[in-house]
Amino acid sequence: MTPNPRQAELLEEVQRQGSVSVEALAERFGVTLQTVRRDVKLLSEAGLLARFHGGVRVPGSTTENIAYRQRQQIHSGAKRAIAKAVAKAVPQGCSLILNIGTTTEAVARELLRHKGLRVITNNLNVATILADNPDCEVIVAGGTLRARDRAIIGEATVDFMRQFRVDIGLIGISGIEADGTLRDFDLREVRVTRAIIESSREVWLAADHSKFNRPAMVEAGHVSQLDMLFTDQAPPPPFAQLLAEAGVQCDVAGDTA
Repeated sequence: MTPNPRQAELLEEVQRQGSVSVEALAERFGVTLQTVRRDVKLLSEAGLLARFHGGVRVPGSTTENIAYRQRQQIHSGAKRAIAKAVAKAVPQGCSLILNIGTTTEAVARELLRHKGLRVITNNLNVATILADNPDCEVIVAGGTLRARDRAIIGEATVDFMRQFRVDIGLIGISGIEADGTLRDFDLREVRVTRAIIESSREVWLAADHSKFNRPAMVEAGHVSQLDMLFTDQAPPPPFAQLLAEAGVQCDVAGDTA
């Protein structure tokens, strides 16, 4: 499903709080309990929310990510804001790797006017977007295609990424734990992310606020391996201290939703 504007705001509110009562949502949006219950039913059936008695929460799992189409819809304004900040920081004429994720796809859209770029990607959506930039050379990784999100993964993809040494490796991840660990759900995807980190002179992470304290099963890296973090809200404790101690520059963009 594609949430309507109120439902999209409801999703954002639940993401901000983690869990919230139906009554609080009705008061927040100035609608009836019946309206909220109807919205919650539709959103939970689509897998965007999880219901419990009297309220709703974000779907939580350490083993399975939210479906790709749903991830496209969640925090879309935050992702656009982050993408604009990343594109502003990317210099003309540089080489970079863009990996899997809806945020990196948003970044690709903001790079359509950049000149002299050489982009390596294992994301067919990114490749398709940047194909419309005549001043951008796009190099697509080989490997196994994951149909649901057009990601290319596997050992062949890892070997492919290790051939390069780029100016910037821009990665997205599924969660950042309180000890600074970067996590994702698919081991094959994580191995590609690790290869990207190794192949990049600078490592940039694009992650909206919902990724802080979000659980995922596989360790992809640590904040100490980053040079820059692009996000849409100031990182909550203890992340600001972790980033400062690691020397990671944090760029907080405004949410344009």
